[in-house]
Amino acid sequence: MEQTTRLLQIMAQLRDPNGGCEWDLRQDFASIAPYTIEEAYEVADAIERGDDDDLLDELGDLLLQVAFHAQMAQEKGLFDFEQVAAGIADKLVRRHPHVFAGVTFNSDEERHQAWEQIKQQERAGKPAKAADNSALAGVTVGLPGLMRAEKLQRRAADVGFDWPQADPVFDKIAEELTEVREAVAAGDLAHIAEEIGDLQFAVVNLARHLKVEPEPAMQAANRKFERRFRAVEKTLSDRGVAVEDASLELMDEIWDQVKAVEKASAADQ
Repeated sequence: MEQTTRLLQIMAQLRDPNGGCEWDLRQDFASIAPYTIEEAYEVADAIERGDDDDLLDELGDLLLQVAFHAQMAQEKGLFDFEQVAAGIADKLVRRHPHVFAGVTFNSDEERHQAWEQIKQQERAGKPAKAADNSALAGVTVGLPGLMRAEKLQRRAADVGFDWPQADPVFDKIAEELTEVREAVAAGDLAHIAEEIGDLQFAVVNLARHLKVEPEPAMQAANRKFERRFRAVEKTLSDRGVAVEDASLELMDEIWDQVKAVEKASAADQ
């Protein structure tokens, strides 16, 4: 706790109008929010890379974001860091009755249902801002698109709006792909964007039914593409060919070779 106190003191000094940092003093919740999101992704990246030293550093950067927001809130008389910590501690106890209140769940499904019921009770107990009794209430708008789609679908599924198995979702994806083709044929860019969004939403639905988290799956696909494309670039460089001068046919040929090597390596492990 000594270092936590030190961090909060440093943050307060940075925001002190008398001798603080000009940049820090100019910030508000909105201007800092993008950095908070970025730091969360950098934590996830360090975990994915298995870099424990970097994880330590990135967790510190993320904690700084919490301290920064709490300091600005304290200056406005809204809340302080201790209230943030107390709030999440109370929430953890409240949402884990099987750990802190002697409740027994016979399955993960029972635990999940209880978790959702507790969250609904929490939402109902908050001061009314505008009446919103929707099952979708509280799904954060600022989440990455794939992640928000999965959460919206899961909420709808909790009240019975869902296919019982994955098979119909394959048909839905085929239907949405046909509609993309029709929109492309019509040449309406806004309609194309809408139909591509519907297609992505359907793919997220399939991932959910197959117990795959869509956002990490997308990130893994990004990393795979980057790894393979860099291998293509290296192969071209080894051959003395600049990537911008290589034909698509040559790049495709090398790409297939890279894929084959990867698959062979994976099969040997």
